[in-house]
Amino acid sequence: MSTYTQILYQIVYSTKNREATLNAENRKELYKYIWGILKNKNCHLYQIGGIENHLHIVTHLHPSVALADLVKNIKLASTDYIKSKNLFPDFTGWQDGYGAFTYSVEAKENLINYVKNQEEHHRKKTFVEEYKELLNEHNIEFDEKYLL
Repeated sequence: MSTYTQILYQIVYSTKNREATLNAENRKELYKYIWGILKNKNCHLYQIGGIENHLHIVTHLHPSVALADLVKNIKLASTDYIKSKNLFPDFTGWQDGYGAFTYSVEAKENLINYVKNQEEHHRKKTFVEEYKELLNEHNIEFDEKYLL
């Protein structure tokens, strides 16, 4: 018997101290690199996007991959890549934690569009406001001090 899954995640994390270091002209190169990491882990990338201080990744998580290990791998490898290519000269690293939210397959298209439109979305609200909404929407208790 084969294993069949549909594990759709939105993974969200920011730069260290929410620093606005991910300039627009080099983000696509970072996104391609992260896509390669996901592909090598047999995860399907549906969409990646963000702004100067954070990323959203919409992906199907392969059942053999642990979420925490995947995020750790993406952060470590992308940090090395950013520094070796000098993609974002002021980049000092990623935040320690992350948010990961599961969705039904029916929500996939709306989620993809949401991540595609991050630039527009963040003309109206900050990352912290958006992150609080995600946490509340998914009934996740949190301590405000870790969001500042």
